[in-house]
Amino acid sequence: MRAILKRFFPGGPSGWVVFRNRDFRLFAASRVLSGIAFQMQAVAIGWFIYDVTRSPFALGLAGLASFLPVILCAPITGYVADTFDRRIVAAVAYGIQTAASLLLLALAKWGSGAIWPVYLLVVMIGTARAFATPAIQALLPTLVPRELFSAAIAGNASLAQGAAVIGPAFGGLLYALGPSTVFGIAGLGYALASLLIAATHSRSEPHAVRPPLTWAVFTAGLSFIWSQPVMLGAISLDLLAVLFGGAVALLPIFAAEILHVGPLGLGALRSMPAAGSVVMAIVLATWPLQHRVGRRMLLAVAVFGLATIIFGLSTSLPLSMACLFVAGSADMVSVYVRQSLVQGETPDGLRGRVSAVNSVFIGASNELGEFESGMVAGLIGAMPAVVFGGLATICIAIAWARLFPALRERDKLI
Repeated sequence: MRAILKRFFPGGPSGWVVFRNRDFRLFAASRVLSGIAFQMQAVAIGWFIYDVTRSPFALGLAGLASFLPVILCAPITGYVADTFDRRIVAAVAYGIQTAASLLLLALAKWGSGAIWPVYLLVVMIGTARAFATPAIQALLPTLVPRELFSAAIAGNASLAQGAAVIGPAFGGLLYALGPSTVFGIAGLGYALASLLIAATHSRSEPHAVRPPLTWAVFTAGLSFIWSQPVMLGAISLDLLAVLFGGAVALLPIFAAEILHVGPLGLGALRSMPAAGSVVMAIVLATWPLQHRVGRRMLLAVAVFGLATIIFGLSTSLPLSMACLFVAGSADMVSVYVRQSLVQGETPDGLRGRVSAVNSVFIGASNELGEFESGMVAGLIGAMPAVVFGGLATICIAIAWARLFPALRERDKLI
């Protein structure tokens, strides 16, 4: 395997040498397993809800149920990540997701068909992820030397997105055996991820003296981001682009009513953005962005919007999959720049709180975006909602190029 990687991805520290690091390998394996579990679970939950309700509003509510814990817990999750052992925080969070998966299994197998318990378990999963995400993001830079930061970010992203390709495909395939099968395997994935993340060794120790529980401590991450125009511009651009341009929540509708491909086709559609992301992540791990990163991020967001518009107008499965692939590739450029800025320019003592704020932005763009998509689709239909979102994304990219000149002119990542 090493020989294959070396042949296709030469280039020393800028490429795949980061995988020689034992702790990074454990970290990445944990992320892959948890990512596969989450994506399988998301496909099963989405199809289950739509199969029972046939309502885009119901799909949107699932996104809201997932996002609410992120915003409500944001002040404390960053504090926890900066104060306690980040490995243990992530391991416990994965354990909670394991329990939620088993409860979903029981609900699918023996439940009455009511939807509200599913929403409660989505809230439980969202709460666990709210604590896991800042802990994991803050942990990664402490596992590798600074010169491997960019390679670690891109390598981790490529594996995580690889999991996002495999997970939906597995979820759609295994759904034929029943949703309980999907939830059971997802629970096993979370359990293994918990063990692996706990086995890593961080180069940074938790604070011996815990900072006081004050509002200033809680909001330090937001204050830091607000003081960094480039970081603020990158995070807010990514937030608004995916908030308006994301079509993931509506994929069950496209699969069932527009493309007529069923749960297996839904899994394939959900895999395409991640497939595009993993290809782009491999490209970025091999040939990291060296110059004009700001302009490239803005261009990538515009491409994301254009691909979303074409997807919304498509009635062909191959074209729809291709559009989602391109959208995922473009989104990966934005994610790569944003994550590099956040992790590379944030002091270690603030990483947890900054990552928590970043998680809120990510949650707002993904889960709140799902809620927005469901609500708009319920009013004007799925296809117009997606086209409108793509147009809004292009307008946002143009506006941000003018509002954040420091981001537009940013040349290097670090």
